[in-house]
Amino acid sequence: MLRDELPEIVTEKVPGPKATALLEKRDASLPKALCGYTYPICIKRGEGAMLEDVDGNKFIDFIGGVGVLNIGYSRPEVVEAVKEQAEKYFHCIFNVVAHEGYIDLAAKFDELMPCRGDKKKTFFANSGAEADENAIKVAKAYTGRQSVICFSGAFHGRTNLTMALTAKKAYALGMGPFPAGIYRAEFPYLYRAPKGYSEEEAIQYYIDKLNRLFDEAAPASDVAAILVEPIQGEGGFVPAPIEWVKAVRKICDDNGILLIADEVQCGNCRSGRYFASEYWKEAGAAPDIIATAKSMGGGVPISAITARAEIMDAVPAGTIGGTYCGNPLACASALKVMEIMKAEDYAGKARTIGEKVTKRYNELKEKYEEIGDVRGLGSMIGVEFVKTKEGKEPYPEFVSTMIQIALQKGLMMENAGTYGNVIRFLAPLCITDEQLEKGLEIFEEAVVEAEKILSK
Repeated sequence: MLRDELPEIVTEKVPGPKATALLEKRDASLPKALCGYTYPICIKRGEGAMLEDVDGNKFIDFIGGVGVLNIGYSRPEVVEAVKEQAEKYFHCIFNVVAHEGYIDLAAKFDELMPCRGDKKKTFFANSGAEADENAIKVAKAYTGRQSVICFSGAFHGRTNLTMALTAKKAYALGMGPFPAGIYRAEFPYLYRAPKGYSEEEAIQYYIDKLNRLFDEAAPASDVAAILVEPIQGEGGFVPAPIEWVKAVRKICDDNGILLIADEVQCGNCRSGRYFASEYWKEAGAAPDIIATAKSMGGGVPISAITARAEIMDAVPAGTIGGTYCGNPLACASALKVMEIMKAEDYAGKARTIGEKVTKRYNELKEKYEEIGDVRGLGSMIGVEFVKTKEGKEPYPEFVSTMIQIALQKGLMMENAGTYGNVIRFLAPLCITDEQLEKGLEIFEEAVVEAEKILSK
């Protein structure tokens, strides 16, 4: 079965002839903005952590749908759950007709989410951007305030509001004007903290910069929420240090601000816990609201927003919900994904995989000058490439070269980071030991070959 196989490239190069023809058809039918050639792959089928393209080439997937496939491609039990629901009904708009799947799934999230409060409530949307936007709606409704603080390196989506929240404006080029009341502070990117600072000094430096924002840009009394990714995704897989989170939690408490955790990418077992906010909760700094999406549906579009009941019940009728929100097929998939992830300890799988990958990446860091930093939580790991360890100058050309080398060997990888100089590890958590080992072998081969190419 494909789910147990290793990579194999059967065409002379990637893309093969069938994929080339399909991509030409794509280019004629779709907007240019959706027609990149970084990954000239056209999928035929996927199982586990493996993907087969239309030409029969087989790839190990270290991208996992950018965090959507923690449970892997085509998990049979999830497929059956969706089929069973499809035989009953595809759709009903929950604002009009309630259905059991939505209610059952919300109850399970109420129990599971590590946000503040004994009694919690949950509702659903369709994407990570919608989850973040709805979390902010909830915060504004509860606090009666209008401003939101986000951070450098953040990615929160491509709706008008979430483009404003997203730091990298390549994702929002020409799309303004954006909503008012969005203020950006500096995220604690410890690898790139001021030179000579200890970790403690660096954290205080970033907290001081956040506090300065209240004096210079957004009075604390006007701020509804502070929005944080526990591990930045597009920003380069940068974890928020726990001591910094604790300080932010205190700032929120002192000023009546709600703390929102954006767990769109890092949630659903990726971090080594079901939700990364569990680490915050253990430190006494649980968020008020959690937004998640991506892997919760196993590939079917669905997202969740959870907060304590008093916060949720402050939302005016009519301001949340939507035609497809909490679609029955998506709820059926999400219920089965949660059942499997709990029964098979997917959070534990993430810790085990993460330990192996981090160990190997750190060994490579000692061997190769271009690897400047290895970081992450659980099985969400970033490797930052630089021209020299001392200078830390970003080396995006090295990363882009590596990605193309690995692709021709049957490994799919993706970049991240403000400078595009980070390779992110997001392999499905069902990856076999043999597939993981082979992927790591190809990763090192790509480092070696990229060195040779770029040193000419």
